Amino acid sequence: MKENFRVRFAPSPTGPLHIGGVRTALFNYLFAKKHDGVFILRIEDTDQNRYVEGAERYIVDALDWCNIPFDEGPGKEGGYGPYRQSERKHLYEKYAQELIDKGKAYYAFDTSEKLDRHRKDHEVKGKTFIYNWHNRLKLDNSLSLLPEEVKNRLDAGEDYVIRFLTPPDETLHLKDVVRGAIEIDTNTLDDKVLFKSDGMPTYHLANIVDDHLMEISHVIRGEEWLPSLSLHQQLYDAFGWDAPEFAHLPLILKPTGNGKLSKRDGEKGGFPIFPLQWKESTGYREAGYFPEAVINFLAFLGWNPGTEQEIFSLSELVQAFSLDRVNKSGARFDPDKTVWYNHHYLQGKTDEELTSLFMPFLKKQIDLGLDCARPDHVRKVVSLLKERANFVSDFWELSDYFFVAPTSYNEKAVTKQWKEGTPDVLTQLVSFLETVNDFSAENLESLIKQWISEQELSFGKVLPPLRLVIVGDMKGPHLFDIMGTIGKAESIRRIHSAIASIG
Repeated sequence: MKENFRVRFAPSPTGPLHIGGVRTALFNYLFAKKHDGVFILRIEDTDQNRYVEGAERYIVDALDWCNIPFDEGPGKEGGYGPYRQSERKHLYEKYAQELIDKGKAYYAFDTSEKLDRHRKDHEVKGKTFIYNWHNRLKLDNSLSLLPEEVKNRLDAGEDYVIRFLTPPDETLHLKDVVRGAIEIDTNTLDDKVLFKSDGMPTYHLANIVDDHLMEISHVIRGEEWLPSLSLHQQLYDAFGWDAPEFAHLPLILKPTGNGKLSKRDGEKGGFPIFPLQWKESTGYREAGYFPEAVINFLAFLGWNPGTEQEIFSLSELVQAFSLDRVNKSGARFDPDKTVWYNHHYLQGKTDEELTSLFMPFLKKQIDLGLDCARPDHVRKVVSLLKERANFVSDFWELSDYFFVAPTSYNEKAVTKQWKEGTPDVLTQLVSFLETVNDFSAENLESLIKQWISEQELSFGKVLPPLRLVIVGDMKGPHLFDIMGTIGKAESIRRIHSAIASIG
């Protein structure tokens, strides 16, 4: 067992951070905090052709919004930096040369045109071209050339790559924390490129060297990197280094369960797949999700606590998390479940918090000079409607009639509820309401129901049309809560307006 737990999240700044990347970062964070370890952010930007301006800032902002900030990384030096691979490129050539000197790697001078011809020739024959033990002595590399010729070509500045020398006829015995023991026949592996003549390493070499130098104890990454495990283990062995423990997380699948979740799935299904907005793509933050809801549902994509508990705070996740309970099979993404989580966390907010969050939405809808836009009024509305809302943005659609009197009325409701004698009944009710001083919901309900009985009317003849004229529709919370919130004058005004409008 490792004594010092150091894990890293190592994204490439080639675009926005996919929600699957956030899940990988989360699992690394939880594991590190569970073991009093260190969570590192390393930016793997060796491929400068794919670098996207703003992507690194986006990654940092996304982790901060999710409340899983890194302990070491760009701007948070911890003695193992730099934490951008482009700033470490001076390190890698030495290690590539060490593999050459040990006979674990070799120079290859094959041009891309020649390799393309080999691939096409194999395709014609129904085969797949693999650069490895069965053909490398026939190709243009330091294994097939005399040492003097290799030296001359290097001295002449000829383009080359450094390839790993995969041994033939061996069985690799690999171990993954999630998937258990894995065996690989080395005859099926190709000689991967480790270093290019432009002075930049490929992902494989840089990844191994950096993990070693940063003393990474556990590599927790997505399933898509599982095919690289054989090469990475061989590189550790070739250098004579102790390898970290590996854990490959299951894929996040489409809502149908068929295939990996993609941006297109989000666009088609109307749900985000990025934590924050990126260009035209809405993020979870902008869609109104709380970060704690996002973290909670992400934790359950590929992991389970072994209990029926579904709601976990971040600190509870840290205590409960274990790689032993990470699943092997893919995790189906359920958009409805993500909404369910957000609904739960919305219910946990205080009325004051929700009022503060709702006010910006309200400012876009109404004139703030109105008394009904005062925070104390908004707080009452939020308290009445929070159980019906999944997002703060839902409040306006749920509560517009609390702030703006209806100017039209649901036609079906009018047909059903507005009878010949309804205007007279409501006119009499107005006369009674004008005598009511305490317009609280409780008192109002008691007095109106008493008045209905005294007038020998049915509740159905009074209360449904009363809701219709107050709200404009047959919706909303308890009618007397609505009237008590909008007040006596506004309630009477709405009744008069409806009598005049409906007729």
